[in-house]
Amino acid sequence: MRRDDLYIDRGVSGARASRPEFDRALAALIDGDTLVITTLDRLGRSTQNMLAFAEELRARGAGLRVLNLGGGDVDTATPMGSMLFTIMAALAQMEYEIKRERVTDSIKKRRDAGLDLGGRPRRVTDSEIRHAIRLVDSGESAAQVARDLGMSRATFYRRARSLVE
Repeated sequence: MRRDDLYIDRGVSGARASRPEFDRALAALIDGDTLVITTLDRLGRSTQNMLAFAEELRARGAGLRVLNLGGGDVDTATPMGSMLFTIMAALAQMEYEIKRERVTDSIKKRRDAGLDLGGRPRRVTDSEIRHAIRLVDSGESAAQVARDLGMSRATFYRRARSLVE
């Protein structure tokens, strides 16, 4: 790879199987190139996935450099480099699973406490939905009422159902 080849997937998770810029970077790799990534977790989320990736790099004759590990090359072609990469991949997977567990626990605690989970603020108030329900009950079509509110019929039904429960 030439020094100026730069591929950036902004806002795309490392957990996704398809990352357009990452896929382009891999396609551009030739024998003797070095793939430089910022953090190891950008490669994937599971140790098994990262080891398969390292094997693919080795087969192509390409190297790997991970910047947050001091920027040194990770030579997966040597037994020592392969072992270190395996350990780093396992640690990256563990870190990801711990973060996921913390987020899940936090959401559960907030939900159990009846706290707001965030998200997009509602444009249509509950009182407007109640008024719309009365319109539908008096014979207006749900599709037209939902359109007038600026939402889909499915969203209208979901909001109406949550108010009735």
